[in-house]
Amino acid sequence: MRHFTSIRQLGSLEEALKAAKYVKENPFADQALGRNRTALLVFFNNSLRTRLSTQKAAMNLGMNVMVLDVNQGAWKLETERGVVMDGDKSEHLLEAIPVMGCYADVIGVRSFARFQSREDDYNEVILNQFIQYSGKPVFSMEAATRHPLQTLADILTIEEHKTKARPKVVMTWAPHPKALPQAVPNSFAEGLDMTGYDFVIANPEGYDLAPEFTRGIKVTHNQDEALEGADFVYAKNWASYEQYGQVLSKDMGWTVTSEKMALTDNAFFLHCLPVRRNMIVTDDVIESPRSLVIPEAANRVVAAQTILKMMLESL
Repeated sequence: MRHFTSIRQLGSLEEALKAAKYVKENPFADQALGRNRTALLVFFNNSLRTRLSTQKAAMNLGMNVMVLDVNQGAWKLETERGVVMDGDKSEHLLEAIPVMGCYADVIGVRSFARFQSREDDYNEVILNQFIQYSGKPVFSMEAATRHPLQTLADILTIEEHKTKARPKVVMTWAPHPKALPQAVPNSFAEGLDMTGYDFVIANPEGYDLAPEFTRGIKVTHNQDEALEGADFVYAKNWASYEQYGQVLSKDMGWTVTSEKMALTDNAFFLHCLPVRRNMIVTDDVIESPRSLVIPEAANRVVAAQTILKMMLESL
C-alpha cells in the first residue's frame, strides 16, 4: 500500500484488524522495518491524539520522526496556483512539497476542510498535491473529507468490546458552537459500511452527509428512535454539507445524556475527542464505566502503527 487516504484502501477489513491485533500484542517486533527511515508529519491544523499517537507509532517501528507545524515556525505557505505572491505568504506549496520529499521516506499530512469551497475540500486539493509532488508515500492524518486512522481505531475498539457478532452502532450528530468538518463522520460511515454491523446515522434535517458516504446506510432525523437498542453510541458534530460549512442548529436536545443512553441496550459511548462537555455529551456519560473514549484514543497508536507498517513493507 503506497498511499493511505481512505479506510477502503485496506481492502479486507478483517485482515487489517488481524494486523492491528498483531501490532497491539507485539508493538516493538518490527523495528527493523523502520530503521534508518524517516517519517515527516506535516500539520496544517492543531492536533493532540493524532500527533502523539503517530509519533509513538513511528518510533515503535524504529523510525526517525520529524514534525512540521506549518503555522508555527515555518514560512507561510501559498496553496493556490496563479496567485501573485505579494502578501504574507513567502513560499508556495509546490516548492515546499518536493523539498519535504527530499527529507523523508514517508509523509503524513493533516489538513482540515477550510469551508471556502466545497469542491476544493471534497477534491482534497492539499492532500493530493502531497501525493502528486512529494515523490514519497503519503498517508492522511485527517484531511478535508476523511480521517481513516481514527476510523480504524474506532472499529478496532468496537471489535474489542462487542458482545454479539452484529452489534447495533449509532452515530449521532450532537450540537457544537462552531462549524466542524465532516471528515470524521464521513470516514466512520465509510468504515462501518465495510462491517456487518447494524449501523444507523441520526442527525437533524439539513445535516445529511454527502451521499457518497451514506449510500445504502440508514439515516434518520429521529435521535430517540435511532438510539433504541443500540450497543454503541458514537457522538459527533459536523457542519451542514448541503449548506456547506454552515451551523444550522445548536439544538441541545441532541446532546447525549444519561436519559438518551437509557434508550440503548446499555450501550458503550464513543467519541474521537476533543469533546465539548455538556454540549456533545454530559459529564456523567463520558465519565461512566461504559465510556470508551480513552481506550479508543489509545488505539490510535495501534491504527497508525498498522498503517505505517503496511507502508514500510511496500517500500
